[in-house]
Formats: sequence, structure tokens, C-alpha cells
Amino acid sequence: MITAIVFISAAVDRLGAVAEAIAAIPGVSEVYSVTGEIDLIALVRVRSHEAIAAVVADKLNKVDGVVATETHVAFRAYSRHDLEAAFSIGLSDSD
Repeated sequence: MITAIVFISAAVDRLGAVAEAIAAIPGVSEVYSVTGEIDLIALVRVRSHEAIAAVVADKLNKVDGVVATETHVAFRAYSRHDLEAAFSIGLSDSD
């Protein structure tokens, strides 16, 4: 699984509609409204680099109200949640 983090600048008057439209795109797992220089962050989780292009370039960028995007492809995950899940495989709550 490949994860891409997409920073999105959107038209202020369409922010909610843009976020909902992006969240509905297959391959987009989460969309966050954030503070700072950008308006939204979308997490794209797909099986290939070509699929990132299909999601971001062919769909996300074409959502009405998207002004600009910046895409970052993740190399590794260091999430505590992911690490705990990996080490807890096969263990019950009583272990």
C-alpha cells in the first residue's frame, strides 16, 4: 500500500463542499481541514504510483474549488498505532 499526503488550497467559500467531494473519491481515505498555509490535507492510500496519479491528477485536482495541490509520497510509516498493531498480532487483551 502506498500512502500519499496531499496538501490542498481551496476556494474559501467552497471549503466544505470541496472537502466532501474529495472525501468521496475512491482512494482517498481521509480529509482534514487544517490551519496554516493550506486549507485541507487528504490521505490517499492506493496500490501503485500510477494510482496516485489517477486519484490526484485525474480526480482530486479537478474538483471544483481546488486551487492548488502539493503531493508528498510516504516512504515509511512510524505510527505508534501501526507499530502496536504489528506487535499485538495473535495476542488477546488478557496476554
